Amino acid sequence: MNELFLILAALGPVFALVALGAGFRVINFPAAEFWPLAERFTYYLLFPVLLVLKISTAELPQQGVGSVVMALLALLLLTSVASLLLSRLLDLKPPQQSSLFQGGVRFNTYVGLAAAVELFGEPGLLWGALFLGLMIPLVNVVCVAVFIVSGSSNQGWRGLGLSLLKNPLILACLLGGGLNLSGIGMPSPLIPVLGLLGQMALPLGLLAVGVGLDLKVLRGGGSTLWGACGLKLLLSPLLFLLLAHLLSLPVEATSVLLIFAALPTASSAYILARQMGGDAPLMAGIITVQTLLAMVTIPLLLSAVGWAGLVSLP
Repeated sequence: MNELFLILAALGPVFALVALGAGFRVINFPAAEFWPLAERFTYYLLFPVLLVLKISTAELPQQGVGSVVMALLALLLLTSVASLLLSRLLDLKPPQQSSLFQGGVRFNTYVGLAAAVELFGEPGLLWGALFLGLMIPLVNVVCVAVFIVSGSSNQGWRGLGLSLLKNPLILACLLGGGLNLSGIGMPSPLIPVLGLLGQMALPLGLLAVGVGLDLKVLRGGGSTLWGACGLKLLLSPLLFLLLAHLLSLPVEATSVLLIFAALPTASSAYILARQMGGDAPLMAGIITVQTLLAMVTIPLLLSAVGWAGLVSLP
């Protein structure tokens, strides 16, 4: 029980900012026009700056990185298959199928990185940077591919390539990884400037997550909505724990990355659903319900596995 209180104390500020954002939506502060611009500013500048800085300067342990990469790739494969099987079981049409798929495999980067840093400090930042650098490009590829293969989108594979080339988070991961692996690193005069910009990304991003929650979309989600919640908030972290055990992942990496495996889906999934022919109202409902439930499921999950000795908590 003491572990649960410690986790809640650490994650409290993260979810408090999400709740504050939801409150701003209710009272329309500072204005409805402000938040789309703030989200765009965060998505295209602040968060890419944070990713480039952290990935380019990350110094991961020499041991266990290969096994972690294998576990994350296997997790994406398994959750993708599970999402497609559930879509087939529910006999969903292509728009609903693509929205359920996004709800099963995408993750909220703002919540994940903020939670990892609050709980684990620098190790949370380093393992989180590895997760984001690997998974952001891959998840975007598989999600857009599902739109194309299912027939929800008529953009074709050329459209997939163009959308990936224009994605600021993918470009940031590639740039940061290139600077890191090449040995060039981030020029030291830029580090404090980028650091100040990056510090704004998570608070503003979390507020925007809260503003994006719409309780009106909770009606009529049905089995598809709750199936997506089960996939993302329960099955995904359990599969990751199994993979971590089978591949003997470092305890520190398992502890941090479990947070990312248990994250709610990304707010940007709604934009992709709207642009590529998915079921946007269903996607909005999945985002809202998963985000609200994650405020409960993530602390309970971390507390349970910490009590069982499966992860190391601060």
